[in-house]
Amino acid sequence: MFSLGHMVKIFIRRSKKEDSREFLGLVEALAKFEKLNPPDKSARRRLIRDIYIKKRLNLFVACVDQNLVGYALYYFSYSSFLAKPTLYLEDLFVLEGYRKLGVGRRLFARCVKEAANMKCGRMEWAVLTWNKNAVDFYENMGAKRLDEWRTYRLEEATIKSLTKSMLEDD
Repeated sequence: MFSLGHMVKIFIRRSKKEDSREFLGLVEALAKFEKLNPPDKSARRRLIRDIYIKKRLNLFVACVDQNLVGYALYYFSYSSFLAKPTLYLEDLFVLEGYRKLGVGRRLFARCVKEAANMKCGRMEWAVLTWNKNAVDFYENMGAKRLDEWRTYRLEEATIKSLTKSMLEDD
């Protein structure tokens, strides 16, 4: 943590593999905040592999005094109607002691800039309905809530079950 009397310099950059340990600590902090189980050991390995080796995911980190205090994890999907990529923001997280200092705004702005650089037709993300601070943050940035769309999810066990039943149908 830091004191409010100290001038805060926020630096946003692409993550490097050397950030892995601190980044995983931030992921654990996010899981705690969202009251979810953090990734287990093998999921942590896959996450690091998918960011730094397979490059399936992209990661910006926010640094204050050489410490990682937040991150934005994103990837690209595609809009067939726009015929352009979409930047999907999977996570935007800032440690509690560094909120209200512009860290989240700077991370979000860096993602917006990335979407513009990649000529994206849109940028999307999901927000938990109970996270009023996040909802207010995004709406203050000009984001529109899409009431006509609902997010659905198949969990891994259901995917496996459907795969087996669909293979039997073929």
